[in-house]
Amino acid sequence: MSLDLPFDNSYGRLPERFYSRLEPTPVKEPELIALNIPLAERLGLDPDALATPDGVAALGGNLLPDGADPLAQAYAGHQFGNFVPQLGDGRALLLGEVVAPDGARFDLQLKGSGPTPYSRMGDGRAWLGPVMREYIVSEAMAALGIPTTRALAAVQTGEIVLREAPLPGAVLTRVASSHIRVGTFQFFAARDDREALEALVQHALERHQPDGETALDLLDGVIERQARLIAKWMGLGFVHGVMNTDNMTISGETIDYGPCAFIDSYHPLRVFSSIDHAGRYAYGRQPDVAMWNLAQLAMALLPLIGSSEPAQKSLDRFPDLFRSAWSEVFRSKLGLTSQSDGDDALANDLLNAMAENQADFTNTFRALGTRHARDEFVDPDAFDTWERAWRDRLAQEDTTPEDRLDALRAINPAVIPRTHRIEEAISSGVSGDLAPFHRLNKALQTPFVLSEDDSDLARAPTQDEIVPQTFCGT
Repeated sequence: MSLDLPFDNSYGRLPERFYSRLEPTPVKEPELIALNIPLAERLGLDPDALATPDGVAALGGNLLPDGADPLAQAYAGHQFGNFVPQLGDGRALLLGEVVAPDGARFDLQLKGSGPTPYSRMGDGRAWLGPVMREYIVSEAMAALGIPTTRALAAVQTGEIVLREAPLPGAVLTRVASSHIRVGTFQFFAARDDREALEALVQHALERHQPDGETALDLLDGVIERQARLIAKWMGLGFVHGVMNTDNMTISGETIDYGPCAFIDSYHPLRVFSSIDHAGRYAYGRQPDVAMWNLAQLAMALLPLIGSSEPAQKSLDRFPDLFRSAWSEVFRSKLGLTSQSDGDDALANDLLNAMAENQADFTNTFRALGTRHARDEFVDPDAFDTWERAWRDRLAQEDTTPEDRLDALRAINPAVIPRTHRIEEAISSGVSGDLAPFHRLNKALQTPFVLSEDDSDLARAPTQDEIVPQTFCGT
């Protein structure tokens, strides 16, 4: 018996040097801990079938559904600025691609499915903590309207994974519109493989830009998608933490939630990743890193573009595209519906005051239009000074903060996946109690409307709850 999944595996029809075909390594005792029923239905999958023993076996890597074509994708990448010519899926397998009822195509990938030719002496497994983290954060990002990979399911394996200590193993079923990365193009460019680059460009255009025809068209599209994505990150105080070129998608989706975090007390150079010693991927540096990564994509595509001049012209569009997207995001966060020359300065003045006064990023924006916003500031007078300018700006639209309260609350979330809450859920999950994990996930699915029973999830961490560092988990 097998699952009925609507597979149509286009990536597997590319030349064999794009990947390595192999099956997942079976696990001891797969047990379902989370199944994303709305996402399953979006994909045209039967949630009841996925919850059966055969379904759980497939989600754990113990059973291959009919039509699956498991493969580990090859790619390269710049990691913290250093080029590695071969990386690839070291602990993941693309199970196959499914075509949803509306015709949209999605990858199904198992993360933690065992060693591959790209594992670099790793065990190819994942432990429960990173699986829970990615499930929580990716689904929260989706609910917040951020382009992102999704989590279809999380399965415990019944096995122990050795990291800094023996830890319970798990497998995540990840969904993406594709797993093509900047590093995928770099892999073939580093090998002077023009034929593979041409095939990859054509494949990427078919999946993500059906109206595009050339490598330059693809570059233009990726630049536009990434400008919008990074602006949305900035509007939520999101810090990816490991913006290597192998972690930047062509689709414009957020991918690889390793040492990511959302800012509590705001500072533009906030860093969380334990391995980002120089602050390369700090919150405020993310737009510059995105530009750098896109330059690497342009370099990889140069053999097909033919000249550096059009590629540079395309890249030069990114700063203005990003600034425009950033302005749009923050105007909305301030309840503004029109555009004025001073709007960016108004938003930056608030951010600067927040940084100087240790104001919580999420709660400050959520409280705009109420008397509670000033309570987030060490010196409330600093907020009062800014608020007067904000009220003057809103008066130009013949309105007040109080009148815009509904609009403000529709764009500024009440709850985000705060790191200390994620760590609490992971700690409980490792001990066998998944209730905090499920409670947090449920609350995060309606981030703009928080029930009174879940109001504690919106609270910033106390001094002894702060999690100063996050970890990749690999």
